[in-house]
Amino acid sequence: MRALILACSVLFVSTLIAIPAQCQDDASSSQAGNHDAVEGTVVTSTRNTLVVRTDDNQYQLFTYGHAAVRPGSLAPGARARVTAGPADENGTRVASNVTLVSSSSGASVDKSAQAAPVPEKVRDIESDIRRESRRWRLGVRAGAAFDPELFSFGVQSQMGPILHPRVLFRPNAEFAFGEVTDLIALNFEGVYRFSARNRTPNWTPYVGAGPAMIFIHQSFQSGRQIDFGNFDYETGLNVLAGMQSRRGTFVELKTSLYSGPAPKLRVIIGYNF
Repeated sequence: MRALILACSVLFVSTLIAIPAQCQDDASSSQAGNHDAVEGTVVTSTRNTLVVRTDDNQYQLFTYGHAAVRPGSLAPGARARVTAGPADENGTRVASNVTLVSSSSGASVDKSAQAAPVPEKVRDIESDIRRESRRWRLGVRAGAAFDPELFSFGVQSQMGPILHPRVLFRPNAEFAFGEVTDLIALNFEGVYRFSARNRTPNWTPYVGAGPAMIFIHQSFQSGRQIDFGNFDYETGLNVLAGMQSRRGTFVELKTSLYSGPAPKLRVIIGYNF
């Protein structure tokens, strides 16, 4: 129980530290973001990202703000002017306005930009942002549970955003086994991330909760055989907090309330594809 209290305390302190930092980033973006324009040649353009090569041969990666104004299409080779906020830790900026200066069929198009290779760092960040922006992702998870001690593994699905840009629905199934305990849990959890998708740092903290359907079996006999008819059913409430990387890896602490003999603390590491 002391380990549970200590772990939760550390995680909540970390979250409280991260929230003001995120708020400060958002405030800085809104204050300094709307007066810094970049003009250059479009290299790649997707629903969520835009890469522009400036006249001094620098590549700039943009994501789009929630109310961003942009043309219907931006073909490679077109010239565009982008108004955006300050760069984040990865050099990515959030665009608030994109204006088409000349189309890719115009006479002033920089033809070399259409074939210019995008730097590997920019390409990797762009790929991570596209992956993070998917509305549906499949993931795997594994970890350890305490009180009772179990090893767990499972699968999950991440869907959203739902109702709010930072809210995701993340149902998952966990299978755990130990010396005397076997457990199957179906968890219907929602999470709130402390970072918008268009401005995702390397690691984003999140908190969540949701109901759980728990089937648990305990036997103190050696060489026991698992019979699913011997599982007892419990309904619980999961409360969790964790950190997720832009590439998909996440680390999470979770506890189950009102769930009888279910583990009091679970430490989980996983990956969203």
